[in-house]
Amino acid sequence: FIVFYFLLIRPQMKRAKEHKQLVAGLNKGDEVVTNGGMLGKIADINDSFVTLELAEGVQIKIQRHAIASVMPKGTLKAA
Repeated sequence: FIVFYFLLIRPQMKRAKEHKQLVAGLNKGDEVVTNGGMLGKIADINDSFVTLELAEGVQIKIQRHAIASVMPKGTLKAA
């Protein structure tokens, strides 16, 4: 059981904690990538959902937990 804990359970708990901190630290204007691979800038944010601007005039609403990572500023213009 100890080996199982250190090889599987503990790393999974660590990744979940890091993702929870990432989602809690989101701000308007951040450039993010979703789990589906879409790159966009956060236009609006509330408790459960985030409005992403994919291109000028194109906005979608997704759940906060669907955000995979935050990208450095300027990534959207370079892509």
